[in-house]
Amino acid sequence: MRRGTAQRLAKTRVRDGETLFATKRYDACYYLAGYAVECALKACIARKFRANTIPDRNEVNRTYSHDLARLVEVAGLQVELERRLDNAGFGENWNLVKDWRPDRRYELATTRGEARALLEAITDPQNGILVWLSKHW
Repeated sequence: MRRGTAQRLAKTRVRDGETLFATKRYDACYYLAGYAVECALKACIARKFRANTIPDRNEVNRTYSHDLARLVEVAGLQVELERRLDNAGFGENWNLVKDWRPDRRYELATTRGEARALLEAITDPQNGILVWLSKHW
């Protein structure tokens, strides 16, 4: 996947999540909003790879993950994340987002409050996770 594609997917999937929230499709909203963060992290990772260079195989393999905390490490953003966690608003948002798992797509138990909280943690204009990641992709 190209970096620009991952960036567009992140933006599109978060908008999809907002649309699904508005139509009370909370399970799908939760899944797609979290997937937007995964795409954003993969755009950050793609930035690290250089043309005409064979990337480290372990680094490539670590990219094929859905674990957001692990993807932060692969993206080289761990130190930046730890620094940002001093901000209470950002820390609360990260604590919500980091626990997202793609297997939630198989569940039909996401509440309106859970979906709203995740969506807001991702899109908050001041301390949103997607806002932060878009500065690094």
